[in-house]
Amino acid sequence: MIEHLNAQTLQALPDDEPVVMLNLMRFRESSLDGNGSGRDAYLRYSALTIKLIKAQGGTIVWAGNAEAVALGIPDQHRWDYAALVRYPSRAAFLAMMTSPEYARANVERENGCADHAIIATRETYRKFTA
Repeated sequence: MIEHLNAQTLQALPDDEPVVMLNLMRFRESSLDGNGSGRDAYLRYSALTIKLIKAQGGTIVWAGNAEAVALGIPDQHRWDYAALVRYPSRAAFLAMMTSPEYARANVERENGCADHAIIATRETYRKFTA
């Protein structure tokens, strides 16, 4: 079981369209297993989970370094990395998160991340005008 997975909350939401998961990560200085930095451990996790994401029909939309808190209290909102991952449904996300393969990969996430939040988002607007 993945700690803090809010499966019941996700299952209670409509699941009639794709979902984009906003991932916010703060890395440990050193991996808990002593194998490099927290970022190194997260990269190992990413290499393992990309296959699981794709197997569920998902894709990484965007990923990048978090540089600064532009609005908010920096000490309360400090993140090192952010990623947007699109899944065809919430059920697909949950299937990945509850799989034995994910449980094995999750060890690297826990080794590398001091904090990791995943926020389920629903698109509400598609076109921006100038």
